[in-house]
Amino acid sequence: MDTILIGIAGGTGSGKTTLTQHLKHHFGDDITVIGHDNYYKRQDGIPFAQRCLQNYDHPDAFDTDLLIEHLRQLKAGKPIQCPVYSYKDHNRTDQTIEIFPAKVVLVEGILIFQHPVLREMLDIKIFVETDADVRILRRALRDVEERGRTLQSVVQQYLTSVKPMHEQFVEPSRKYADIVVLEGGHNLVALDMIMQRIQHHIDGN
Repeated sequence: MDTILIGIAGGTGSGKTTLTQHLKHHFGDDITVIGHDNYYKRQDGIPFAQRCLQNYDHPDAFDTDLLIEHLRQLKAGKPIQCPVYSYKDHNRTDQTIEIFPAKVVLVEGILIFQHPVLREMLDIKIFVETDADVRILRRALRDVEERGRTLQSVVQQYLTSVKPMHEQFVEPSRKYADIVVLEGGHNLVALDMIMQRIQHHIDGN
């Protein structure tokens, strides 16, 4: 099976997940999705209060080498045991999810274009760009409603790590993108173009 790797990057709250979900819903089992967030490093032995203060938007927070190895295995037609991350506990769990190879593997994350080895592995690189005000509001709603955070903690994290890390690492990686999608999954014209490209690959296998 000829597998292509498609990277979907962009700032927090930009619409990466919405775009990814649209593609997964449309193509079903022909697409496998892997989130870079699942590859946050383990923090066993570190108190919860200290884990809450970690910078999760810096490249060093991720075990990207493991993600690279897993993508190589999928390209070789082998299943992987993908880690499972708990946003509530700020730590990787002991669970894994078995992920099987597919014709298309979508890799989603804020920093996937920042790592040179990972970046070179990606056949198509998509950067989702959305206004910063919209992104922070989306993140605040998501973290409060889905991840049990307080609004105060979300604002504090945004100002101390999310915003500076976006400016230092995420935004500069935009230059590596093959396609820049404004407004993520809500951009139906861009979505249609991406789906046509994926369909072309699937039909050719």
